Amino acid sequence: MPYHIKDITLANAGRARIEWANLDMPVLASIRERFRSEHPFEGLRIAACLHVTTETANLMRTLVAGGADVVLCASNPLSTQDDTAAALLQHYGVRTYAIKGEDTETYYKHIDRAIDHKPHITMDDGADVVGRIHAERPEAIEDILGGTEETTTGVIRLSAMAKEGALRYPIIAVNDAKTKHFYDNRYGTGQSTLDGIVRATNRLLAGRTLVISGYGWCGRGIAMRAAGMGMQVIICEVDPFKALEAHMDGFRVMPAIHAARFCDIWVTVTGDLNVIGPDAFATMKDGAIICNSGHFNSEIDIPWLEENATDKHELKPLVKEYRLADGRKVILLAEGRLINLSAAEGHPAEVMDMSFANQALTAEYLALYSSQMAPGVYRVPDSIDENIARLKLQSLGVSIDKLTPEQEKYLNSWELGTV
Repeated sequence: MPYHIKDITLANAGRARIEWANLDMPVLASIRERFRSEHPFEGLRIAACLHVTTETANLMRTLVAGGADVVLCASNPLSTQDDTAAALLQHYGVRTYAIKGEDTETYYKHIDRAIDHKPHITMDDGADVVGRIHAERPEAIEDILGGTEETTTGVIRLSAMAKEGALRYPIIAVNDAKTKHFYDNRYGTGQSTLDGIVRATNRLLAGRTLVISGYGWCGRGIAMRAAGMGMQVIICEVDPFKALEAHMDGFRVMPAIHAARFCDIWVTVTGDLNVIGPDAFATMKDGAIICNSGHFNSEIDIPWLEENATDKHELKPLVKEYRLADGRKVILLAEGRLINLSAAEGHPAEVMDMSFANQALTAEYLALYSSQMAPGVYRVPDSIDENIARLKLQSLGVSIDKLTPEQEKYLNSWELGTV
């Protein structure tokens, strides 16, 4: 099929929402205007596996403006906005394979359709396209110049591939750009995770105890916002430096097995496997709500819940109750998938403006310089990162100082000391 979406009649509603998001994406809009005149992707095919949201739609518009032939599929079965998918297809000419709630088989069929596009550049949000290509579709590598990856989870997977010598083309880790992880992971995830929890449960946050597994940029953002909402915050960590930072930031730090006794709500943001598992379930407070804001739902040992629950039923959409043998109840949100995109709308457009500016400019960088890059995982060039920060400040009407020649000389010399 040339596309697979839920309902094409949603296209006009989707276009209105895409244009609304565009109002808060001035950096990406400025890049789009330049791309429209320069056409850096002329003759290139791009396969993007990203969350199909209004913000992503504006990235797709930018790539098309640059001359790219784009195919888009979903990077998560529950994150697709069906009206956005319809608008991309009908109004913006982007072949789209994404339906909210699609099963796992359909999800991977959609990824295969994106690979069938014979891309020159891949864009990933979790490394599922790269993983699929290397494991089952190696013939596609022949055409590929390089790719980008936007998530912590995906960068972890790709770095492991590179370490083993399995990665066969260069990938730029968009996730690791300062203008991405600082802005997106801290401020975006911090706000949108709580938004998703509230929309799914309509629970008052103030006075409740939130347990956060992981104190990276996402965990920091969630903790900061939760504390601001009046929650008691407990951090679970395996990294001693991050655990110390969480303690010095004023949060309680303890192992998961102990935190389980206190948690009203628990959110995982680690990029790892079975972060909430049998040991935590054994001591978990009755009625505890658990959810995930990392990329994959494997952060929660859902198979254990499915096998050991004596009863399970859906209380409301995206809210499932599991009753354990001793009568305690555990409530899982959004099937353990990204709570901010499954139950809410993900990050605000202003946040994604920076992330997708990175996607657009690193894709342009690959189009220009991939022939000089060996297979591996690369940082976003500092010049791109700094340019995006400056463009964002400009859009916000914020001015900053500039070093004088004298100051530049002082910072780059060793002769000058105490005077």
